[in-house]
Parts: sequence; C-alpha cells; structure tokens
Amino acid sequence: MDTTQSVVEKSAIRKVAIRLVPFVALMFFINYLDRTAISFAGPNGMNKDLALNAAQFGFASGVFFIGYILLEIPSNLALHKFGARRWLARIMVSWGIVSLLFTWVANVEQLYILRFILGVAEAGFFPGAILFLSLWVPARHRSKILALFYLAQPLTTVIGAPLAGILIQQHGLFGLEGWRVMFLGVAVPAILIGIISWFYLADSPAKAKWLTAEEKTWLTGALEKEKNETAAGNKHVSVRTVFGNGRVWMLSLIYFGFIYGLYALGFFLPTIIAGFEGIYGTKFDVFQKGLITAIPYLPAAIALYFWSKDATKRGVKTWHIAVPALVGGLSIPLALFAGSPAATIAVITITAMAIFAALPNFWTVPTQFLTGAAAAAGIALINTVGNLAGFSAGYITGWLKDWTGDYSVPMFVVGGFMLLSAVLMVVLSRSGRVAEGVSGEALDPAAAGQHAER
Repeated sequence: MDTTQSVVEKSAIRKVAIRLVPFVALMFFINYLDRTAISFAGPNGMNKDLALNAAQFGFASGVFFIGYILLEIPSNLALHKFGARRWLARIMVSWGIVSLLFTWVANVEQLYILRFILGVAEAGFFPGAILFLSLWVPARHRSKILALFYLAQPLTTVIGAPLAGILIQQHGLFGLEGWRVMFLGVAVPAILIGIISWFYLADSPAKAKWLTAEEKTWLTGALEKEKNETAAGNKHVSVRTVFGNGRVWMLSLIYFGFIYGLYALGFFLPTIIAGFEGIYGTKFDVFQKGLITAIPYLPAAIALYFWSKDATKRGVKTWHIAVPALVGGLSIPLALFAGSPAATIAVITITAMAIFAALPNFWTVPTQFLTGAAAAAGIALINTVGNLAGFSAGYITGWLKDWTGDYSVPMFVVGGFMLLSAVLMVVLSRSGRVAEGVSGEALDPAAAGQHAER
C-alpha cells in the first residue's frame, strides 16, 4: 500500500468512527435502555402496583423477545432491500411510540401485550445496526468499529441506571407514579432520534457527503473487492442455505450463552440489589440503587475497549471469545458465596466484563464468510437464536427463584450456559468450521470460504 492510499484509508476510517459510529451507538443506547427499563421499574413500584410475582415479572421481561424473534429475519431482509437509513429510522420511531404507552399500563395483561408489541417494533434493529456498520468498513477495521459501537450497551447502564433512578424519584410529575415517569422519560428520545436518523444517516460510503471523493473511492473499492472475494469463496452460501449452514447454527448457540448471561444480569440485577436490604440489612434510596446497578458496567466498558483493541491489533483469535466466556461462566455462581454487598457486586463486575469483552469480537465472525442478503439473514438468524435466551433468561430465572426461594439455582444455570459458549467456540475453531482469522491465523476471505461446506 502506498503512502497516499494509507493516508486516505486512515482518514476515511477516522471519519466513519467519528461521524457515524457515535450516532448509531446513541441509537443502540436508547434501544437497550428502552428494552431494559422494565428492570428498573419492577423493584421500584411497578411490581407492587401491578401485583407481579417474580415469575410474572420474568415473563413480562422475556415476552419482548418472542415478538422480536418473529420478525427479526424479515426485518433484516427488509433493511437490506430498502436501505438502512429508512429502515432503522422506522424501527426507532415505532418502538418509541410503543415505549410511550408503558406510561399508562394498568395490569399484568396489558404489560405482557405491550412488551410483546415492543419486541415486534424493535425487531431487526440490533442485527441491522451490526450489518449497517459492517457495510461501511473493511474486515480488518471491523473489530475496532464494532467495539466502539458496543460501548453503548454497558454505558447504557452506567448512565441509564442513575438516570432511571432520578426519573423514578420524580413521583407525582404529571400525576404519575415514579416508575411511569421513567417510562415516559426514556420513550421520547427514541422518537426524536428516530426522526433525526432519517436525515443524518447515509446508506453507503458513496452517498456520504462528509467523505472526500478519494475517501469514497477507497472505501467503495475496498468493500467491493472484499465482497467479491468472500462471495467467490462462498458460492453456495445464499439466503436459503444460511439456514442449513453448520457454522451459522454453531455461532447461534454460542451467542445464546452470552445473551442468557447478559439478560439474566440485566433484568434481575436491580432486584438482587433491592434484596440486599433483607439479606444484609442495608438501606439505599432509589438513586443509590441506580448507582450500585451501574457499578459493574463501567469496568465492563473499559474491558470491552481494551480487549477489542488487542483483537484489532492481533486479529480476532478464538481465545478473544472463548476466554471471556469461560471467566463469565465460572464467576457468576461465585456471587452466591460473596458474603457482602461489595463482594457480590465485585464478582458480578467480573462477569459483566467477561460478557462485554467477548461480544464485539464475536460479531466479526459472521461477516467473514457471509455477504449481501446472506449476511443479513445469517446475522439475523444468529441474533434470533440468541434472543431466545433473552426470553429464557427472564422467565427461567424468575421461575427458578420462585420455586427455590433464592437465586442460587438460576445463577448456576447462567454460568452453565456461558461455559457451554466457551466450549462450543473452541470446538468450532478446532473443527476448521470457522474463518482462519478467528482460529489464529491471518484472515484470508477467499480461504475462509473454503471451510464453508466442511
């Protein structure tokens, strides 16, 4: 590569990282806050006002994913057909309107219905955002870009948990209970940012007015060359054959374990913290509980950044994904034996760091052997199976807690699923059914395709 091309490449990637990634990350921030707002509402008045037990709360948390799963793949194919700008904006405004309706939910049946419809409205956003960003940068830069994007998820709790606490403390505003004020406060930004995204986003580098002609030419050429090489090596990997592709299903199961851990913590951590009062005799107000909920996620964001930075430097290896899964799987059950609020949060922090360190590196794998509509379908399928864990984690954790009387068994289940992800990642690598860039050698897109039908 000559010096001129190197300068153009660095400039183009820097502009994408500065101009595009923060905005899409903001969309993701609002998305994750809206879907997990129920975790803050539950122990702060909603469960009492709607007379919910742990299993009902868990079902309400998880039923979101049933609606999400039903339209996940069709939504992502529609995004590929109509363009990311229009489709992501449509998704965001839709879920914002549905989120707004939670302000006036009156009973458990309405809560179930709204959570289901919220999942339908949000379907396709996350895999669509992953696909959208993947279409803007070549593979060698993708880990860095996806890591910057993924920072929004742990930071949602770092910022969102105290924010939710502040909103909940506004009890009586507009004549509403505090948890209803919180739902109102997190819904409005989704509608506003959704409208702005229609005008702000561009579907491809060629349509970006903020890139120079040289930057457009380099990005378009590099992406087209990569697409052709990957397609040439994966002639049989189409939308139809994605559903019979062993690698896609193995990656789906690996992702299932990560998401099970992510949402078991996300939905029940505020409830676990609220339970410290009965176990340890501690007393925290709503804002303090929000701050405590946020504690694990700031180190998680730092771990995500530096772990992904190392993956970008070395090339994503199997251990960049398997080791965090192993650490998370072993650490989460240890929280049961911590003996104090501080020790419990410390162990949960390790688990959160492990989950978030692995996720952005995991998402570099599918686009190494899938392109075009097949990439849209494959990413959506992996996310769909993973989101079955979103439903399972909420419902099973709540049901097991009601059945056993505490969170011991549910946390061992969480650890078991994450350990399964670690084992499957190693198996996938050693069987040769994963691109070379993940098994430990330099990635060659054409060579990666040679493994597709093994």
